[in-house]
Amino acid sequence: MKNKRIQAKWNEKLIMDKGAPGRRAHIPMQLDIPSVEVPDKYKRISPAKLPEVSELELVRHVVRLSQMNHGVDVGEYPLGSCTMKYNPKVNERIARFEQFTELHPDTPDQFMQGSIQVIYELQEAIKKITGFTGVTVQPVAGAQGEYVGMLIAQAYHNERKDNKRTTVLVPDSAHGTNPASAAMAGYKVIELPSTSEGFVDLEVLEAALDDTVAAFMITNPNTLGLFEPNILKISELVHKAGALMYLDGANFNGIIGMVTATSMGFDIMHLNLHKTFSSPHGGGGPGSGPVGVVDKLVKYLPSPMAVYDKEKDHYSFDFDLPHSIGRLHGYYGNFAVNLRSLAYIYRNGGEGLKKVCEAAVLNANYLMEKVREIKGFTVPKSEKVPRKHEFIASPYRMMQETGISANDIAKAMLDYGVHSPTIYFPLIVHEAMMFEPTEGETRTNLDHMVLALKEISDLAYEDPDAVHRMPLLTGSSRLDEFSLAKNPVLSKKSKK
Repeated sequence: MKNKRIQAKWNEKLIMDKGAPGRRAHIPMQLDIPSVEVPDKYKRISPAKLPEVSELELVRHVVRLSQMNHGVDVGEYPLGSCTMKYNPKVNERIARFEQFTELHPDTPDQFMQGSIQVIYELQEAIKKITGFTGVTVQPVAGAQGEYVGMLIAQAYHNERKDNKRTTVLVPDSAHGTNPASAAMAGYKVIELPSTSEGFVDLEVLEAALDDTVAAFMITNPNTLGLFEPNILKISELVHKAGALMYLDGANFNGIIGMVTATSMGFDIMHLNLHKTFSSPHGGGGPGSGPVGVVDKLVKYLPSPMAVYDKEKDHYSFDFDLPHSIGRLHGYYGNFAVNLRSLAYIYRNGGEGLKKVCEAAVLNANYLMEKVREIKGFTVPKSEKVPRKHEFIASPYRMMQETGISANDIAKAMLDYGVHSPTIYFPLIVHEAMMFEPTEGETRTNLDHMVLALKEISDLAYEDPDAVHRMPLLTGSSRLDEFSLAKNPVLSKKSKK
């Protein structure tokens, strides 16, 4: 029990229940633009019901809430698949330069050369890292990057009058957004079962490939943390059938600097910059999902593209892209996320990014071997094969013997100051717990996670009811999840 960490507990009211009429936390600066008279039909009938609090009340409220929360800056956060990587503070300082933050996106090109240069140089950096000919940084999330990739595949086949290609193949070890993105683009999705070892079944794939397949979407390394050993053979089969190879690059942290997407035979790929290159990712965003493509697909990339005229030493946006799938986001993507990522890339350099990969893989495999030794845990699928940046552990045996599930363990971990890994995904593993420690954790931190899991395991076999009651040291303990699901309270009105 010595490894537990106590979280702050505050009986904190809603911000709407604080303050008093007339209190203000911030007085906006006087605007230097002319006021505009709003037509009556657009005016509010009654004032907005906003909290009226002083700055001190607001600061204390936010700080107390943060003390009852968990984050990467507080403790270990081994959330597999979503890669909750620490964001270096130097990235934040750069992203807050007023030359960037105070610039209006409608500023003419000649007055925003630095911002366009950031976008252009990020495009070029991603080209070098992935091997692709063209890159757009417009998509604002990995899932939107997938959607863009599917629209590009669609445009490619349509221009070739190959309109019968209406299906997309996705292995069951891929990320869950893959089939959703393909379906949004209008494709019929066919899921392919993996082998017992967790790899693509070549016989199943070959049987599914025909002239109706537009693309094969694969996550590599996959959600089991396994690198696909037959990736070149897979690319050969897919291309022979006339389809395109799509790489979900959300797990690129496990191979960056070691192999490029094009060397594996991919035609299209999206990256999650907020994962591989660090950026705040809590709460589901904001993110950035750039897409890279091979030469034959460049003309379909979203408009506009950042370009550079070397003779004139001038950066601009090129809107004259007649074959483009069009604009997917207002303005030029999540600029601050892209800026942080470029800072991260430049700070590490090519060799540094390779070391990032090596450290992430080392941490994951070290943690995996330690977890494997804990009573009740197994590491299913290809047990003797090293993982990349993440791995799946399963307490299925523990649940059968004690009744303690992956969900129970996830809750109990909070009492040790460790966030839960992703649980119950991928669906091909019973009681899946997906750990991804990232390269940022020290061996001391990894050992603390192991000790936490070992103590929880020991307690599960000695007193399972005690584990069912955890966490006890957090700002809030367990909620009645059944009642919340059946009778959700989607809003809470002020008592005033």
